[in-house]
Amino acid sequence: MSDKKGLLKNPRVIIFILILLGSLIAIHPSYTPGEGISTNLNFGLDLEGGSWLQIQLQGVLVQIDADSGELVSGIVEPIIGAPIEITKNSLDVGGSAGGSVTFTTSAQVSASQLDSLGTVSVDKLNGNTTQVTISETSKEALLQAYLAKAVDAEVVAMGSQDGTVYEIRTAVPEEQLEALLEDVGGSIRKNEDGTSTYKEGVSTETRDLTRDILNDKLNSMGLKDIPVRTVGDEYILIDFAGIDLATAKEIAEKPGKFEIRIQTTGNETQHVLYGDSIQSVGIPTYHDEQWHTPFTLKEDGARALQKVALETGAVDNPDAHYLIMYLDGEEIYGAPLSYSAAAKLREGPIYSWEASTGTDEDAKVQATALQVHLRAGALPVNVELVGSGHVDAGLGSQFKIEAVIAGFVSLLAVAAVVYYRYRRPEILIPMVGTSTSEVIMILGVAAAIGWQLDLAAIAGVIAAIGTGIDHLVIITDEVLYEGKLPPTKVFLSRIGKAFAIILGAAATNIIALSPLVVMGFGSLKGFAITTIIGVFIGVVFARPVYGVVIKEFLHADENGNGSITE
Repeated sequence: MSDKKGLLKNPRVIIFILILLGSLIAIHPSYTPGEGISTNLNFGLDLEGGSWLQIQLQGVLVQIDADSGELVSGIVEPIIGAPIEITKNSLDVGGSAGGSVTFTTSAQVSASQLDSLGTVSVDKLNGNTTQVTISETSKEALLQAYLAKAVDAEVVAMGSQDGTVYEIRTAVPEEQLEALLEDVGGSIRKNEDGTSTYKEGVSTETRDLTRDILNDKLNSMGLKDIPVRTVGDEYILIDFAGIDLATAKEIAEKPGKFEIRIQTTGNETQHVLYGDSIQSVGIPTYHDEQWHTPFTLKEDGARALQKVALETGAVDNPDAHYLIMYLDGEEIYGAPLSYSAAAKLREGPIYSWEASTGTDEDAKVQATALQVHLRAGALPVNVELVGSGHVDAGLGSQFKIEAVIAGFVSLLAVAAVVYYRYRRPEILIPMVGTSTSEVIMILGVAAAIGWQLDLAAIAGVIAAIGTGIDHLVIITDEVLYEGKLPPTKVFLSRIGKAFAIILGAAATNIIALSPLVVMGFGSLKGFAITTIIGVFIGVVFARPVYGVVIKEFLHADENGNGSITE
């Protein structure tokens, strides 16, 4: 008779036990009087209760036809307030940023008026004629700059097989866009079938960027593992387990758009920079009886602030030029430049700044929120809430109980079938024990990585139980071929044959479910990931241990003595 204590010396069994104990530690089940059993597991909306939101990304994708000469005239003449005469134009052949255009005008022109269009040089000719050259630019860059200013939103030019596609990252009706383009001699391009290239929505890259920023923002606010899923190129779905609908709306709709403006005259202000010009953000601190969020500007942001401060006269009269900081259009900081800061700006850019929010606890919360928004970045597009809902916490708790009952019933049903087939507790105990251990390991992995369990994920656990039992039956039938335990060499051969079948079946399962993981079809992704984790744990850790344990439980010896009866 084999020494069952030898099982504890088997490396596979030792690893299996260590992983099982690690899973229990990760799950960390505990009981609190009055509150019941609690764990480290994260449950989804359908099990925990909470809210869900559907938001639409506002944007336009369009192709544009424009004559470069009319485009330059249409853009420049309103800025300088006088007609121009183009004398040289290489915008159509200069590539993405290698073209230039030269024109003359009777107006007085400064380089700063046109610096958003490219590198500008101004030369005074005979009489009242001024010659201006805009270099390192292109027709696409000019259109991009014009539209960005006209609609007050970011515009991105993207290459495609059919030409340049302009992504306008805000909602602009087709009629309004057509009118804006007519002012500069442009129009919306038509397809070969005569239909317009105007399309509401954003690019896949912008959609994914918005999703990733939302993920970062929500997770950094302590809302661990909030599922943010994309639907097409226009919609994003967010589940807020355990969070009421009003709070969920406040969190998701706030884009975290940070802007610095400087006071010019009276109540007028001039834009300086947005949050994307920020290099790094520090931890909120309390000093000078104020809460502050420190941040560092990038090179372009620091120089933009210096340039505007010089142009507006803020460095000469700082008391009359407040530096104002906004978060989502609401002022969070407003104070005149200090004389020391004004002096430094006269000599060069300042990179390190602080945004103060006040003195009380609300100011502390606002400073922390500002830190989160600056770290995560502003959303690249405006978003609109188009759908929302709430799942009652009691209903979620009911689903959780029903999911546990379903899993328990499934395990009992499997145990009954196994016992009916083999009629031996020596087989039933290790088989059911192995399946139970696999469930614990799957939940341990979920707890360790912060994976959110929803009904689909629970279904994946149940599917993993079924797949595991199939594999264990294959092992048992191979080991007990013709009802007898074979000698050790034959036993190893049959175990090898069983694992060849199991590995093939497991590979098929993983390959079949992988597209659901990559494509991310909502809750099906959770089902696929959970099932794959279960199959991997079973094949790598549980099945080999079962093969060892079943042999010992049936008292197999090297001579093959032992049998099983039906």
